[in-house]
Amino acid sequence: MAEPAASREGIPVGISACLMGEQVRYNGGHKRSRYCLEVLQDRFAFEPFCPELEAGLGVPRDPIRLVGLQGEEPRVQGTRDPSLDVTERLAEVSEDFAAHHRHLRGFILMKGSPSCGLERVKVYHPNGMPSHADSGAFVRALRRHFPELPLEEEARMNDPVLRENFITRVYAFDDWKRRVEAAPSYHALLQFHSRQKYLLMAHHVEAYRELGRYLAESSKLPLEEAMAHYLQRFMAALGRPATRKTHANALMHVLGYLREAVDAETRQDLLAAIEDYRLGHVHLVVPIRLLNHYVKRHGSDYIREQTYLDPHPYELGLRNTI
Repeated sequence: MAEPAASREGIPVGISACLMGEQVRYNGGHKRSRYCLEVLQDRFAFEPFCPELEAGLGVPRDPIRLVGLQGEEPRVQGTRDPSLDVTERLAEVSEDFAAHHRHLRGFILMKGSPSCGLERVKVYHPNGMPSHADSGAFVRALRRHFPELPLEEEARMNDPVLRENFITRVYAFDDWKRRVEAAPSYHALLQFHSRQKYLLMAHHVEAYRELGRYLAESSKLPLEEAMAHYLQRFMAALGRPATRKTHANALMHVLGYLREAVDAETRQDLLAAIEDYRLGHVHLVVPIRLLNHYVKRHGSDYIREQTYLDPHPYELGLRNTI
């Protein structure tokens, strides 16, 4: 499948500024990410952002932390000086960012940050003792005001499955932005679902079935409502990493479109590759490359259009390790 022109120009993705090597951390340092700068920057047009800096905190600055009790929204206060409270300022900055960056296709975050941490950020009792864990203040605002935006921590992308999952979501969201949101129609919505069908199946079979039923009745709903519901459910479903079992199921469905087009020996080779993958003997790239070979020669237009076969640039090698 040819790579879209918009992808070649660079997909707009937000990133914590410290990961770009900008010296914006509380101690005047940075957390430059080699993977982001040396690999992903060839594909993504990064837009660095530091919510703490934007909220008026200088560099260097007194460190901040999350403070609160389990079950309540944490406040963001100074570690050394609790009278320093930037909760409202960070909320305003975060909401403004979400409102003015709807063009983004994802955001890569700094682990453990009281503003940018995706999860497991320490929250402290007012007396200074550890309480529980939560997301950073900026992340909570993004989830409220831009819930469909794919989010991931840079450190978590050391995990091949989480890395592939995040980049898959970025490219799927880019497809939505360019081909549905840019020219909204029921037809565009149905076409999106059609080409994303097996990708969705590989991540969440129940959502795949549910959204198929929903779209069968969607023309009775206002278009804006139908699109909003579909996108929220679709992106949430893709947020669930696929497993070897769910990938194998999707691969078998793709193979079904080749059963009449290839000979028995070839079918057995394809089945063996899928089974080897399911059992953990080979990586996903093996059955995918074999299927792609025959789909390009014998597949229908419908199956050749499936994003599951090429959800992101092959050069990234993301399916070589899962």
